[in-house]
Amino acid sequence: MPDERITVKQAVIVEGKYDKARLSQVLDALIITTDGFGVFKDKEKRELIRSLANGVGIIILTDSDTAGFRIRNHIRGFVQGGKVTNIYIPQISGKERRKERPSAEGFIGVEGMELSVLKDAFGAAGVSACVEKNEDFLDIARMYDDGLIGTAGAAVRRRELLAALELPKCLSTKAAVEIINRLYSEERYEAALAEIKQSEVL
Repeated sequence: MPDERITVKQAVIVEGKYDKARLSQVLDALIITTDGFGVFKDKEKRELIRSLANGVGIIILTDSDTAGFRIRNHIRGFVQGGKVTNIYIPQISGKERRKERPSAEGFIGVEGMELSVLKDAFGAAGVSACVEKNEDFLDIARMYDDGLIGTAGAAVRRRELLAALELPKCLSTKAAVEIINRLYSEERYEAALAEIKQSEVL
């Protein structure tokens, strides 16, 4: 276990960076963190999650405690109409290794779950079949070559590209590279880029 990771097209939403690191051991996917309750005030993060839900769909995997359910319900509220799959982990008493004491409710979170338990949770939700993963075609160097960073008009061009791909215009360059690699083919990227460059000469 798990030499073979589950590859999914949907974006997976978790609470924190330790959850993301743990889940990355069993999952090959775009993983977005809410930074705990940070998503409640982070308009840009909510816009990104909403865009993903309306596009490829999202999988929500939070801790099975009161805070986790609050975050889960908040996300479900602002992505109404989007494609959402809920995955749950069991309530297991204990604490994560890095913590000195258990959480307020005494349950282990996503970061402390056995890898087999995480994989079984995806299987129980019907998310177990591997799908073909796009090869990474985009990096910072190509963004520069394509006039999306470091050149005159790059910021405007990059925002127009993100809009053409139905992604939030506020994404950082690093986030844009990761998300475009995960969600789009090189052909789709090139078509969107050609479209915005064509509009520049009209």
